[in-house]
Amino acid sequence: MKNFLTFVLAVTFCLPLMAEVTVVKNGKPLGRIVCLTDDDATRNAAELLRRFVSEVSGASIPISYNHNISPKKGDVLIGETCNAGEDGFRLLTRDGILHIMNGGDKGAIYGVARLLEDYIGVHYLASNYYQIDEHRKTVTLPEFDRVVTPAFRYRQTQSYSLEDPVFKMWFGWEVPQEIFIGNLWVHTFNKILPSRRFGNEHPEYYALLNGERMPGDHSQWCLSNPDVFEACCRQLDSIFAANPELDMISVSQNDGNDTYCHCDKCMKIYDEEGAISGAYIRFVNKLAERYPDKQFSTLAYLFTYQPPKKVKPLPNVNIMLCDIDCKREATLTDNESGQSFVEAMKGWAEISDNIFVWDYGINFDNQVSPFPNFHIMQPNIQLFKENNTTMHFSQNNAIRGTDFAEMRTYMLANLMWNPYCNLDSVKSVFLKRFYGAAAPYIKEYQDLMEGALIASHKQLWIYDSPITHKDGFLCPQLVKLYDQLFDKALQAVRNDSALTAHVRMSRLPLMYSKLEIARTSPNTPVDIKEQLARFEQWTDMYNVQYINERANTPADYCALYRRRYLPSEVPSKALGAKIIYLDVPGLKVKGAYDVSPLGAPDKGYQKIAYEGALTDGLYGGTTFVESWVGWLGRDADFIVDLGRDTVFSRVEIDFLHQLGAWIMLPKGGTFQVATEADGMSKWKDFGSFSFAEDREMQVKFVAGKAEVQTPRIARYIKVHIDGLGFCPDWHYGVGYAGWFFLDEINVY
Repeated sequence: MKNFLTFVLAVTFCLPLMAEVTVVKNGKPLGRIVCLTDDDATRNAAELLRRFVSEVSGASIPISYNHNISPKKGDVLIGETCNAGEDGFRLLTRDGILHIMNGGDKGAIYGVARLLEDYIGVHYLASNYYQIDEHRKTVTLPEFDRVVTPAFRYRQTQSYSLEDPVFKMWFGWEVPQEIFIGNLWVHTFNKILPSRRFGNEHPEYYALLNGERMPGDHSQWCLSNPDVFEACCRQLDSIFAANPELDMISVSQNDGNDTYCHCDKCMKIYDEEGAISGAYIRFVNKLAERYPDKQFSTLAYLFTYQPPKKVKPLPNVNIMLCDIDCKREATLTDNESGQSFVEAMKGWAEISDNIFVWDYGINFDNQVSPFPNFHIMQPNIQLFKENNTTMHFSQNNAIRGTDFAEMRTYMLANLMWNPYCNLDSVKSVFLKRFYGAAAPYIKEYQDLMEGALIASHKQLWIYDSPITHKDGFLCPQLVKLYDQLFDKALQAVRNDSALTAHVRMSRLPLMYSKLEIARTSPNTPVDIKEQLARFEQWTDMYNVQYINERANTPADYCALYRRRYLPSEVPSKALGAKIIYLDVPGLKVKGAYDVSPLGAPDKGYQKIAYEGALTDGLYGGTTFVESWVGWLGRDADFIVDLGRDTVFSRVEIDFLHQLGAWIMLPKGGTFQVATEADGMSKWKDFGSFSFAEDREMQVKFVAGKAEVQTPRIARYIKVHIDGLGFCPDWHYGVGYAGWFFLDEINVY
């Protein structure tokens, strides 16, 4: 028996391995890349394969578009079809020929990328950054027959790496303009029926709010009005005619919360359906019936995220479901806000198998800041897949300089294709290749921070601030340890400029957090100027463009930090002053808010207000959740008690402008003063200020101030601030009360 087995093995090893394919031998191509179809996907796939086989071997394989030539050994055939689904592919070696088959759309490209990655040893990691395992003169492929179908037919993220077209092709990322007609993919009501064009003549097209029709850039439609449907169809007819090559469009609510129509007819639909979304699905279903050859996407977002009880979306209606209000420190199934979303998602999955999930792994207000959420990415994406999600957008911190931007994109790319992949292995591969010898220290940093977040029991959300976590995962002891790990990481790669850049980029969020936390302490670190200078230098060196979604730049941040947060040589005379809030008879109140005294801040901000936030000498940052004191829909009236008669000539109040959070500058304000002898009964005018309307999206700090030529003597300063009341018609919050926020009150 032993001799027989030896004979069989010998014969087997002597036989040629017919399934193997050698495409390059001794630096020369043995065959051709034969394109069997003439389309963009096949052409791009062929060029991608030729480029990287050439980089590996030095051989340039010729490309043929002659469909009638007879294949020979060593050839690569691209363009055959296979049953692998949209963007899927089949890789097959047979009779010495490699077949790259396309399941649909761009499948051939993705098949080439997988071939290069798994069998030729080319590894794309980030924008214009890839590694080749081995440069060799002969390229031979083993026997294989693989069919791959992506978990989601559409895969989108937010990453600077997509600026590199090869990276985008490699991982199969897509962008809205590739599938949505006219790039109409979200918040499209005002793009389809612009309020500036239709609002004056047809205010009845728009939402009834507070008893009044409110046309505006962010107004919703009155969906019970049949004229709105016909007007929409007339616009769509033109849009479809101008874009015959695509068949999907979004007809979806404008951005903004609770701005839906409150007219009797719309309210009746909400009641019948048990959800506001019912009116929206009924409307879009009518469009889907009128245009059966089109796909209509609509939002399940904020006030529409709950599914309706009766109406079901038609097959050509796509539900774009957003989990914007959920926290990120735990999976969606394990935190309260997430559980509410999961319940809604399961409800949508019962009535639709055409769901587009928009997930958020981003800190909009502090993008260059740690966001340790890697542990929830895979279970959340698995949850989406298991609930009829066919399209997925993961909006992540992935602009240059944000928290592990490159690694996030790489991990998400793998999860979008296979939510059940071995993510630990994917992560390890990336760490080793992208950070080299620094990888163990980077991994320890990530693991420590993730564990500390979980142990802190603090929420992680999309408008977070590092200051929220200064007693948690960013406490002084851990920050010191993190710095030590990054020092070791940089030392380990000190002789490699590319790896050094990767480590430095990954350190920026920690550096930013230290700067933010430092400004909240009266004890300024002695090296704070050096920290700031290094942050400014590195963000410039590595082309970090923004620190938040409102386009504030690192350079602006650093310049402002020096002016605003570093110790002042001339301290305010209001430092530590007492604030007395007033219950003014006849005070103008723009909304029904139960606040006492009426001139005091909103209830959510009274605690820090009474703890002295307005006169503690510490300025708030770009995130309204720390240090700032807010008034919603009302005016402010209070007295600053300096404690004794004081000489001064200027009074300033620091205001926040952050339109994305419904925070606008007030109309203006007035100051009056009184001496200790006057008490708080005899007031003299000191001055006033006013603000022009500001529609810029950048976060700003604006001073409301008054100054006199001849210094005054007074103990008391009476302040009145005239709020905007309701948000203007061009704003997200049209028809609802708007905020103003203030921080320091300074007297000089």
